[in-house]
Amino acid sequence: MKKKIEKLIDSKIIDKLSNPKILGRVKRLEDGSEKYIEILKTNFPNQFNLRGLKIAIDCANGAAYKVGPQLLRSLGAKVYEIGTSPNGFNINEKCGSTFPNKIRNLTKKNRAHIGISLDGDADRIIVCDEKGNIIDGDKIIAMLAQRWKRKKILKGGVVGTLMSNYGLEKFFKKNKIKFLRSDVGDRYVKELMQKNKFNLGGEQSGHIILGKFATTGDGLLVALEILFSMRKGNKASELFKNFKPTPQLLENIAVKDKSIINSPKSKKAIKIATNLIRNYGRMLVRKSGTEPKIRIMCESENRNLLKKCINIVKKSIN
Repeated sequence: MKKKIEKLIDSKIIDKLSNPKILGRVKRLEDGSEKYIEILKTNFPNQFNLRGLKIAIDCANGAAYKVGPQLLRSLGAKVYEIGTSPNGFNINEKCGSTFPNKIRNLTKKNRAHIGISLDGDADRIIVCDEKGNIIDGDKIIAMLAQRWKRKKILKGGVVGTLMSNYGLEKFFKKNKIKFLRSDVGDRYVKELMQKNKFNLGGEQSGHIILGKFATTGDGLLVALEILFSMRKGNKASELFKNFKPTPQLLENIAVKDKSIINSPKSKKAIKIATNLIRNYGRMLVRKSGTEPKIRIMCESENRNLLKKCINIVKKSIN
């Protein structure tokens, strides 16, 4: 398909173009931000407010640079902001959810109750508690699932991905919450949620889908759901004290041909390593979708076992 499109672009396509008069015209929605804020607020009780809360927010110089702080202030919070000066080039540039130290420093500097860090298109969120601890998507999902189950909001269970921490899986098992893994990518999470009629799912990176409210990830919506849980004076550090992540090792092995993991030698090694770590953790070996690399991920409380299993697979690839 890509080659067909390129061929079409390279050819003389003037006769295939639409007449400018029937293309339509761009219309600027001047009150778009205000409407979006009101839509977000309608998901919560009218009396919900953030008065008394100090909140740090990093908007990654992206989509939420204006509406993020505006939303929090409209609910009464004292807001400390960074990543709110886009210039057309600095989106996600050393800021936002992929640079967690920025929100940690802002939260601690201002003694905020919580820090919120979004990515450029604001569909991803990570959090920093009042002590400076970074809370990833897995911990956010665990907190929401536990709360939703208690409030009888949770439907079916939770969808994570192949990269969701093993500690999260154990947490759900302990709390009798059904947990399914999809391929990596929020669209796969959404598909599995729809297939099983679940209303909560997401990724460690902070893509979280609140099926009770929306059909896709929305960092500000997730932020409000977290803040709603803090409205009775709950500290963020207590809210996210739900599970201890299992130690994880990730190795990226450069290869000439990614299909090497399908060779008899590699298949045998992967099987041996998987059997070794079974009941003690988890192993995932996969091709990179973007680079000529094989990614080996292993999780276990037994660090020696982690290294041993990774080395078994690594030797079969090198």
